[in-house]
Amino acid sequence: MVSVRAGRYANAGAVATLSPTARHRLQAQTAAADLPSDAALSHASAACLHGIVLWGVDLRTVQVVRPGTGGGHRRTSLHTRFARLGDDEMVDVGGIKVTTVARTLVDLGRWLPFESAVVSTDDALHRGLVTVDELTQALARGARAPQAGRARQAIAFADARTESVGESRSRVAMHEAGLPAPDVQIEVRSGVTGARVARSDFGWHERRTVGEFDGFVKYGRLLRPGQQPGDVVFEEKKREDRIRDEGWRVVRWTWHELDSGTAATRIERALGLS
Repeated sequence: MVSVRAGRYANAGAVATLSPTARHRLQAQTAAADLPSDAALSHASAACLHGIVLWGVDLRTVQVVRPGTGGGHRRTSLHTRFARLGDDEMVDVGGIKVTTVARTLVDLGRWLPFESAVVSTDDALHRGLVTVDELTQALARGARAPQAGRARQAIAFADARTESVGESRSRVAMHEAGLPAPDVQIEVRSGVTGARVARSDFGWHERRTVGEFDGFVKYGRLLRPGQQPGDVVFEEKKREDRIRDEGWRVVRWTWHELDSGTAATRIERALGLS
């Protein structure tokens, strides 16, 4: 057995197989049993229970909000905040009181760096966990909360068409580099028949350029029964050739280039801006 949090234990073998998000979900679930009746899991802990994707988030501490004022208090395994919290800003998830998806995303927007907040908001919008109207209402309710402006910026930038963490981070990288905003999930069509040739992650129509984020997970997702990864790579090459045949340039980048900051430079060069 291993300690999940103070006084709570789980099977060591089972815990070892959990992803960081799943492990935090377990920590949050065990913490919930000891919380006051007016408390709700919030921020990253609420996101984990809602199944919202998190990126670049510290998951060592369970996060809770309670109605009231003051700075709250932090212990090794539990961070309690006091803030305005309406009954309609909480929902039941598996018997645990959790802030709503909209309230959770606004809280994340105030607390997280811009890139991480956009990743989570893109994911929730893309999967239909929240609507733009719900986010707008949640922002309005928390308009005077500390760092509310940060949440507004992240939510305004979010795009439901974004399909992965890599695509979200790519959009942020382009934005922060001052590059022209791309269209998302564009279709390249034949100049002869008008038929769709391909769909690409990003596109700049006026520059006849498409952009593709290359993540290993993406290729796994494209595998059909009986296919090998090399088959998918070959098909992607043929697809790229068809795009080029229509007079479009293609630029690709990877996780490493996002992490190193060189992705934006390659995109800028492909767009003919450097």
